[in-house]
Amino acid sequence: MASAATLARDGYEVDLFDKNSGPGGRATIMRKEGFTFDMGPSWYWMPQVFEDFFSSMGSSVSDHYELERLDPSYKVFFGPDEVIDMPADWETLKEVFESIEIGASVQLERYMKEAAYKYKVGMEEFVWKPGKSVMEFAHWKVLKSVFRLDMFTSVQKHVGKYFKDRRLRQIMEFPVLFLGAAPSDTPALYSLMNYADLKLGTWYPKGGMYEISKAMASVAEESGARLHFNAEVEKILTEDHRASGVQLKGGETHLADGMIGGADYHHIDQVLLPKEHRQYSPKYWDRRKMAPSSLLFYLGIDSTIPKLRHHNLFFDEDFDQHAHIIYKTKQWPDKPLFYACCPSKTDPSVAPEGKENLFLLIPLPPDLKDNEERSEQLFDFMMDKLASYTGFEVRDHIQYKKSFAMKDFKSAYHSFKGNAYGLANTLDQTAIFKPAMHHKSLKNLLFSGQLTNPGPGLPPSIISGRLAAAELSDYLKKKH
Repeated sequence: MASAATLARDGYEVDLFDKNSGPGGRATIMRKEGFTFDMGPSWYWMPQVFEDFFSSMGSSVSDHYELERLDPSYKVFFGPDEVIDMPADWETLKEVFESIEIGASVQLERYMKEAAYKYKVGMEEFVWKPGKSVMEFAHWKVLKSVFRLDMFTSVQKHVGKYFKDRRLRQIMEFPVLFLGAAPSDTPALYSLMNYADLKLGTWYPKGGMYEISKAMASVAEESGARLHFNAEVEKILTEDHRASGVQLKGGETHLADGMIGGADYHHIDQVLLPKEHRQYSPKYWDRRKMAPSSLLFYLGIDSTIPKLRHHNLFFDEDFDQHAHIIYKTKQWPDKPLFYACCPSKTDPSVAPEGKENLFLLIPLPPDLKDNEERSEQLFDFMMDKLASYTGFEVRDHIQYKKSFAMKDFKSAYHSFKGNAYGLANTLDQTAIFKPAMHHKSLKNLLFSGQLTNPGPGLPPSIISGRLAAAELSDYLKKKH
């Protein structure tokens, strides 16, 4: 939608085709029995990326939805007597760190100064590179930054230089779990996520994350783009070394001068394109290190739940062991870490009065075979945890329940190996080492989204869409 809106704003005739019934891709919604569930992303970080997008379209975030900064940002459960609320206020946060480890407040200041530099350079220099050539990074300013950005050390080692307490290390390492690799394998560049988390804050759009999808669809249509839903592309048509159009399920065809594929890159490459124009081999794709999949539960609770915040992280099991299971042994975990989102704590509109909207997530290895028995065992594991921490038997108050796992990611989004977060952001899958944004032989076909540059997550996907639109526009201008 970022691509469609940008190109339509610039005067192109734009059609967007989506297999699903509404906008947003993974950032979609489900309404059941008075509950409103965000099906995908639930964390609103890097607010400036959203503001910059809407500003580029002649409006602002506040024209479309109301943002609220969460305070505390989230709650972390390490054990019955080890529960930490993460305050939004910086000085109060430093006091929390100091109360856990003597000297940690000073170390946090030092750490965050580096993270701020990485965020500034990363967001101003690196994410706006389409990944066409290593020469994009040959500018002296970028080269000078490479070593200061800690590209060649891990997040785990970097965090360990500043903090010794297990709980503080896990708090600082947790954001990279959304990037799809263990902290021991993720470049320390991504400590910039701590700046996004602890300095820029955790926000919430009133009404839910789907308000972003609705707003982006709205500005795209207002700019002249035509959005077609329940319109699955079955084939990309090619002619004379160019993508000439698409064929939908049912046979309907639409011709085009240029195209951007925002669906799952693997699906476009291996299914929609004819064999002679596939970018990569099946072996290439199989060797990609994928981010985790997830086991999700959407629960409508017929009562309020004490002691939970909007965002809740349950880190009372072995953090490294769970990461090892996801990325190394690739099995079903027995005692996982998990995340609980209860947006009705902030927004009463997402649940009937006096009730709660609860979303549970366990990261799982990608391409794991669905297993209903194991899923229910993990569901019971989370129910037991919630009961012990809140003193409230959530399972006795479930009004609505829906699970969502690997096969659902595949069927809903053509997700490669059922992944939830795209490619793992390891050093050998960063920048020019990601699947290319530009098709090498079909020059008018580009790719956007979480499997190409700059990477997974809502803000990077918006940047990816805008970047792909600019690259396609440049190509079309040169051709005409």
